Amino acid sequence: MPIYEYRSVKKGCNHCSKGFDVIQNIKDSPISACPQCGAAVKRAISRFSACVIEGAPETASVENKLREYESEGKWSHAAELADKSGLNDRAMDDYKKAGYNF
Repeated sequence: MPIYEYRSVKKGCNHCSKGFDVIQNIKDSPISACPQCGAAVKRAISRFSACVIEGAPETASVENKLREYESEGKWSHAAELADKSGLNDRAMDDYKKAGYNF
């Protein structure tokens, strides 16, 4: 089930003014009031993540090329490939190993 983020529309308590999460079925209607103070709240747009169970053949190819670059000490090449592939943490590690300071 998705996790939705809510925030107060106007002034609310600490709970809703900072924002809070609610696990709801996708078919459920949005909540309209803070569960603690009753202030009006609305669903906020927030970041999400997804889990991929099986990787595509391209993913295995990228992983193999990354390992090859890293084993050869080609940190800049590995960092660029990881960055283009959306592997941000790995890209940052490789950039640091290549001597870049972020």
